Amino acid sequence: MKKQLHPVLIAAFGLALAAFATSAAAEPISEQTVIDAQKTWGEGIVAIAKVHADGGDYTARATEHINDLYAYGETNVMFKPTMAAEDQFRETFDEALSYFIGQDGTEDKGFAISGWTNVRWESNGIYTNDASAVAMGNYYFTGPDGNETKVEYTFGYVLVDGDLKINLHHSSLPYSPE
Repeated sequence: MKKQLHPVLIAAFGLALAAFATSAAAEPISEQTVIDAQKTWGEGIVAIAKVHADGGDYTARATEHINDLYAYGETNVMFKPTMAAEDQFRETFDEALSYFIGQDGTEDKGFAISGWTNVRWESNGIYTNDASAVAMGNYYFTGPDGNETKVEYTFGYVLVDGDLKINLHHSSLPYSPE
């Protein structure tokens, strides 16, 4: 008598095989996708500054920036901004927004409303796989006076519904011997 597999085992095997086929066929995140995400992030910071300078609703523009580019609400986000000493880590959307646009009674003066006119990226390296990416290097913020401020960065990205979103953002000013 020929033994037959139980229907539940057949179904489980089919699901496992389908999951394997899907993961094996997944395209890794490209370096260009990360570079494009960096460019979009920089353009967003400049746009927030411009809306602020023009007297527009910069809070709405900063909210859009965070919602579009960060993974808040999808996964944990580790955000350590450059100009943060008292509240060093921004685990929530509201804390990130405060950093970008400022909030009375906090150390936040509004990084994104500081008049930046350009953000230029120089990556030291970009690592990618099927579902995440990490980039590290320097980015340069051009102020209203035309001078650049060099900042070191590490950004981590995850795929959320096919979009690359930031789940790690660490930036700091370069070491300066005293």
